Amino acid sequence: MTDHLLEVRNLSVRFHTAQGFVNAVNDVSWHLDRGETLAILGESGSGKSVSSSAIMNLIDCPPGEITSGEILFDGQDLLQLDNEARRALNGKRIAMIFQDPMSHFNPVYTVGWQIEETVTAHGRPAAQARARALELVKRVGIPDPEGALNKYPHEFSGGQRQRLMIAMALALKPDILIADEPTTALDVTVQAEVLTLLHELQDETGMGLVLITHDLGVVADVADRLVVMEKGCIVETGRPHDIYHNAQHPYTRKLIAAAPGKGVMRQPDPSAAPILCVQGLQKSYGTFHALSGVTFDVRRGETLAVVGESGSGKSTIARLVLRLESSSGGKALWKGEDLLTKTPKEMSKVRREIQMVFQDPTQSLNPKMTVFQIISEAWAIHRDVLPKDKWRARVEELLDQVGLEAGHAERYPHQFSGGQRQRIAIARALALEPELIICDEAVSALDVSIQAQVIELLGKLRDDLGIAFIFIAHDLPVVRDFADRVLVMKSGEIVEDGSVEQIFEAPRKPYTKRLLAAGLDPDPAVQKQRRDARLAL
Repeated sequence: MTDHLLEVRNLSVRFHTAQGFVNAVNDVSWHLDRGETLAILGESGSGKSVSSSAIMNLIDCPPGEITSGEILFDGQDLLQLDNEARRALNGKRIAMIFQDPMSHFNPVYTVGWQIEETVTAHGRPAAQARARALELVKRVGIPDPEGALNKYPHEFSGGQRQRLMIAMALALKPDILIADEPTTALDVTVQAEVLTLLHELQDETGMGLVLITHDLGVVADVADRLVVMEKGCIVETGRPHDIYHNAQHPYTRKLIAAAPGKGVMRQPDPSAAPILCVQGLQKSYGTFHALSGVTFDVRRGETLAVVGESGSGKSTIARLVLRLESSSGGKALWKGEDLLTKTPKEMSKVRREIQMVFQDPTQSLNPKMTVFQIISEAWAIHRDVLPKDKWRARVEELLDQVGLEAGHAERYPHQFSGGQRQRIAIARALALEPELIICDEAVSALDVSIQAQVIELLGKLRDDLGIAFIFIAHDLPVVRDFADRVLVMKSGEIVEDGSVEQIFEAPRKPYTKRLLAAGLDPDPAVQKQRRDARLAL
């Protein structure tokens, strides 16, 4: 028997690959008590998600193989149970929520049916399942709960889908909830709401919570204990406050040092000439106004950050400026010429000077093309930019510029980590030597150390090449470190703009204050003050 609600002992997991065995988890041990929040922190590839997948019996075997260890729950080793016994526990006693709820909801069934199925699959009658689904949807704060049960996953926002995923996981009142990156890529206010919801539900039910994350701010906000993993091994454990202020392992110290929001704030250069002047930009979809008269300038060599919640119009600005969508009114003057009135042929020339880096490089890079083909594609389209016999040397030069190796040119996107794929996307954007790069949530889903490396790279490109950036983001500490000026958007309008120092040190509008209060700080003591301030607003 074990005194803990859940105990992982000496767990090792490896995967069979064409190159041999990859040891994903090596002799890992940790425990979880009732009512406790245990955070497992580490970068991609550290083994944190693999160890939790072993608890839920979600490791595909083959190619995965659990080579040693025990997972003790209620005194029994889960690894010794057959699949039928594991299915009886999963969902009912141990539940899990994932990073991307859209990928884990079935798009062809209503959310009500899917929540009810969780209940009926464990032998409860349909009427009871319906009542429980309605109760849960109300509890997680979804508007019009009865109507929501009849909607499909795509009809909800990202934050609402994550709330519904939580509702589904809690349908049978589990003893343990495993949350795998539940707030990554969510707006700061939605992230704060989801974390608050998890904390409230934990207080109500007494469940143990395993929180898998790469975000020190999330750890500081909710964790009671912390496990730090690197390359499949646990390198440090303890209370978040103790580890933050007295980390013992070099890897932990590196993660803490990489946390954004502590650098010197940049000052805008008022003498720099504007290269993009947006005037009264509008976009409507029927009766819905996505943008209402947005006006701003971007100066040469500066970073203009655009922040706000989902639906505020941030990404719509990027799509209109690049003419990926047509506007409903206004102007976007690039070097004095209106982009919104140019023909497709004229815009093709402008796209040499304005490039974009998207949020998810997995989606924006063609999986069938090598890195060389991805980067050199721009020269195949704009044939007068670079002779073909110089493509190879220039690709290698660009890869070196973004911190990759020349030998990477013949690999495919799936052979790289998320941070490396984003570097490839940046290299592609640099191929035409643009004067403006629009980054749409380009670092939001990256590990903290990789995020720091990419931001450092972008800053170096800005300083060395004079490139201007429109930096669309919800991660306020990153904005604080990287931007010169900030636009704060809400419901398609700019509610506040100013220098980084003015926005972060002396915000004028209640909405801006609310956004800043919702941001997470890696220092548990500071985060407690922020949480108290957020609740007071």
